[in-house]
Amino acid sequence: MTEHTFDLVVLGGGSGGYAAALRAAELGKSVALVERDRLGGTCLHRGCIPTKALLHAAEVADTVRSASTSGVQATLGGFDPIAMIAHRRSIVDRKTKGLEGLIARRGITVVAGSGSLTSDRAVRVGDDLYRGTDIVLATGSFSRTIPGIELGERIITSDAALTLERIPERVIVLGGGVIGVEFASAWRSLGAEVTIVEGLDRLVPNEDATLSASLERAFRRRGIVSKLGARVASAVESADGVRVTLEGGDTLEGDTLLVAVGRGPATSGLGLEHAGVALERGFVVVDESLRTNVPGVWAVGDITPGLQLAHRGFQQGIFVAEQIAQLAPAPIDERLIPRVTYSSPELASVGITQAAAEELYGAEGIKSVEFDLAGNARSEILGTRGLVKVIRKVDGPVVGVHLVGDRVGELITEGQLAVAWDAHPEDIAPLIHAHPTQSEALGEAFLALAGKPLHSL
Repeated sequence: MTEHTFDLVVLGGGSGGYAAALRAAELGKSVALVERDRLGGTCLHRGCIPTKALLHAAEVADTVRSASTSGVQATLGGFDPIAMIAHRRSIVDRKTKGLEGLIARRGITVVAGSGSLTSDRAVRVGDDLYRGTDIVLATGSFSRTIPGIELGERIITSDAALTLERIPERVIVLGGGVIGVEFASAWRSLGAEVTIVEGLDRLVPNEDATLSASLERAFRRRGIVSKLGARVASAVESADGVRVTLEGGDTLEGDTLLVAVGRGPATSGLGLEHAGVALERGFVVVDESLRTNVPGVWAVGDITPGLQLAHRGFQQGIFVAEQIAQLAPAPIDERLIPRVTYSSPELASVGITQAAAEELYGAEGIKSVEFDLAGNARSEILGTRGLVKVIRKVDGPVVGVHLVGDRVGELITEGQLAVAWDAHPEDIAPLIHAHPTQSEALGEAFLALAGKPLHSL
């Protein structure tokens, strides 16, 4: 067995892992990065990037359909799923090559293979041992399934959905969270009949209830059926379709069933229990500094409890690398992590929901306003409906910003700054928003909360 020694060994080359590796190398550490697949992880290869490329294709289709409303004569001739896959892969390949080049230029040793943690603070890959003064665990997540529902050619997860060489004609989406509504939105734009089955009483249940209601209305207008408070009893695949039976006896027929019930932490088979790393429901237990219970071993990204977002893991990787270098980075406040759902319309939020604010401060201790995008000229030009909702403490700072509408994900950083800096609406109201932009809708909400609404009552 050959042993290699580094300052830092990172197990997993996704968003959290490669960020930790890059920052540590920048700070003068010798780094080994162990990855069994391609660098970039789920986000780059099976998540964020390819799904947004699919959603862009869907947006192009919708734009062509509605072109005549702008005086442009265009005809939607059809779809080429193979070409769509090729387009997505070309984007992913370019981003992967760029990342590989960056890693190489920083002098990081990339180890290809499946690694496991040993009890003496090292990572074993085949017959080689990579020992680090510090170890960062960053192995990401996997698509969850449901016991009793067998995956197949027509019962699939999002991984398989991205490689489908056909567009489903009638698709059932099991799960109304972010992944489910994004695929539902894309497939509907590409001509599919779509039914979402969600066990809770609203779509995107982790978002503010106002956003859920707005998305549900938008989906109804688009012809997407949402069966809320419904649970699947069984799903049976045949040669030409899928039959889904709900609890209570109702049945649904489709040619594809997407199982989109969330993602689980990829921690099995890594030797973590043998090495003494504490786990809870499969997640690595960490403290506020992302240390595990084993000295010198850290964990970042989807394997830690909390939001499973690539940008969260990325920031955690930087945070851990700076601590290893004995810097003093500011702790990560999960309230300040922006969340975007890239459906049509988009959802974007930061801070806490109205329900959470009322629980913290009481119903009389908060104030919220909503500004309808119907009053925003840029939104009308783009042909989008939606709203801006801002929540503040009475006579206090902004604690939550929630948006619905096409492209509102591009606006959430302003909301993030307002929440992060404990800004009062009175502080933001004097700031001038360019006209015509969708950001003016945020400005209108801040004006209203400051007691001087112009375009809202």
